[in-house]
Amino acid sequence: MTDSSAQTLSNKQKAVAVISSIETGEQTAIGYINPEKYIQHNLAVADGLAGFGAVLQQLPKGSAKAKVKRAFQDGDYTFTHTEYNFFGPKVGFDVFRFEEGKIVEHWDNLQAIAPANPSGRTQLDGATEVTDLDKTDSNKAIVADFVATILMKGDMSKINQFIDNDDNAYIQHNPAIADGLSGLGKALGELAAANMPMVVSKNHKILGEGNFVLSISEGTFMNQHVAFYDLFRLDNGKIVEHWDTIETIPAQTEWQNNNGKFGF
Repeated sequence: MTDSSAQTLSNKQKAVAVISSIETGEQTAIGYINPEKYIQHNLAVADGLAGFGAVLQQLPKGSAKAKVKRAFQDGDYTFTHTEYNFFGPKVGFDVFRFEEGKIVEHWDNLQAIAPANPSGRTQLDGATEVTDLDKTDSNKAIVADFVATILMKGDMSKINQFIDNDDNAYIQHNPAIADGLSGLGKALGELAAANMPMVVSKNHKILGEGNFVLSISEGTFMNQHVAFYDLFRLDNGKIVEHWDTIETIPAQTEWQNNNGKFGF
């Protein structure tokens, strides 16, 4: 691909090309990464392009799979939702930051693929169409308020400001939770009863495009330090669909780079 044709691609298209190249081996996509500045926040991967390449070389030959299901763009950031086989079947969110049309920073959050949840939904199915581009800012504000009020402060008295009561009003893709507020409440109650409450301690970033908003947070789950990536679909000012990944953050002695999991 010529430089001029590469310049016609959106950052979102470049991000999809880079992820897809993990499976296809397409070399052009590497040109969308700035080799002089590639800051890596996957703590299992060394910094820079060399670290990325080293991990790819460790994959069993022919095993890699990377099929992007959803892709979004928010200013200099892109975020994608992908079905992977990357040392085993996984679902992942990837965030790239661009400068002058090149990728200069990468974050991700991966979780093993699990069976369908109690409502028969998978971690990757559901709506994909981006709409309501004029509502991007308001939808991001709604999710930021939801994270602060409900997930961090735990003020469940305000839940209906964000999600309606009808079980059909909230489609759930978390592999352990059923649709609706009833499914969410049951799951959170069981965790609390087992003395393993889900705790969201800090929100690091809210990214959005139209009716889709991604929240990146950290906290505690199953008594482990984790990163929470939560993707929400909104409709008419309410949250109506949810996907997520939860990944344990390793001890700092195990990190392959010094950039941290977040650092936005």
